[in-house]
Amino acid sequence: MRRKPFKTPMERKMPAKVKPPTDPELKAVLGSAGVLWSGIVRAVEETFVPLDQQWKPSKAGFGRVCLLQHKKRTLLYLTPDKEKVWIAIILGGRAYDLAMASSIPAAIKKMFSEARPYAEGRGIRFPASSLGDIPMITKLVEIKTTPK
Repeated sequence: MRRKPFKTPMERKMPAKVKPPTDPELKAVLGSAGVLWSGIVRAVEETFVPLDQQWKPSKAGFGRVCLLQHKKRTLLYLTPDKEKVWIAIILGGRAYDLAMASSIPAAIKKMFSEARPYAEGRGIRFPASSLGDIPMITKLVEIKTTPK
């Protein structure tokens, strides 16, 4: 008798892939932050072509998170929320050092310094609520992808 492979509780509850939301679904949850969402995607896409959007299940209110990927490397995680966009990014050790020496806001540096270090780096999550946040977000992605 063959046994089925063991699945963790998360694997049993959440499917590995989810359908991307339709434009009306995304607009309904984002409201006026829809302009911010498209601005972030466009700004990252200006530097990283091709930019793929992959949707994964999430426990957040919307139930899905968007991974912005370039050549299968995840650059940024975007979670739509009411009138804002949640941003998540993970920086490896070298990128963390570059971020601490950069001109990004002190609040973001503090979040990184307080983030627990893991093998893949330090990750933070913060809300973006205005178009003025886009240059800082793109700066973080540039820092993350700075070649050695």
